[in-house]
Amino acid sequence: MFRKGRGKSKRDAAVTEDQEAPEPQAPARGPYDESEAPDSGVERLDLGSVRVPVPEGGQLQVEVDPAGPVRAVHLVTPVGRLTVSAFAAPRSGGLWEEVRNELAEQLRKDGARVHAEQGDWGVELVADSPKAALRFVGVDGPRWLLRGVAAGPGESAKECARLLYGVLDDTVVVRGSEPMPVRTPLPIELPEAIQRHIQQAQQETPNGQV
Repeated sequence: MFRKGRGKSKRDAAVTEDQEAPEPQAPARGPYDESEAPDSGVERLDLGSVRVPVPEGGQLQVEVDPAGPVRAVHLVTPVGRLTVSAFAAPRSGGLWEEVRNELAEQLRKDGARVHAEQGDWGVELVADSPKAALRFVGVDGPRWLLRGVAAGPGESAKECARLLYGVLDDTVVVRGSEPMPVRTPLPIELPEAIQRHIQQAQQETPNGQV
């Protein structure tokens, strides 16, 4: 007679489960948290809290506060202007819905026609104003909200939106571990070469845009 072997102990089972557990994989698409960003070889402009790819033919436009801090960084393309910004958000998520509703209300007060559309990352906001066609895309991440804005002429709105989607899809957000009040803009840090250029340009154009 053959003696039956011992059944696996709980410890043995746990070891087996750990060995068989698949390694965590990077998300199939962005925007990515810094901890999940794939090593895809995509060239990105490092702005501190966000690392964004620059579309072909795109140029950088920087808004700076007279006191010194950077207000925003825009990517100016032949079909419109793209703006990507990151904000501190609660762990529970859901900040984009609040921000989106407030944006819609403010845009309507400013005379724009506003409606919502379903997009790849959820509900987007589309607005037609006398100055430009606007599209706002929000993505709730781990303790951050990434907001992308496409602004340009109505006739190139679709092409501008496609560029924005491509930029968001490869953007990396660097939230950091320090606590921040919800909705606080994550700080923008410019590369040294761009900082030097801005300092020189500020002496000639002190209007906040370079």
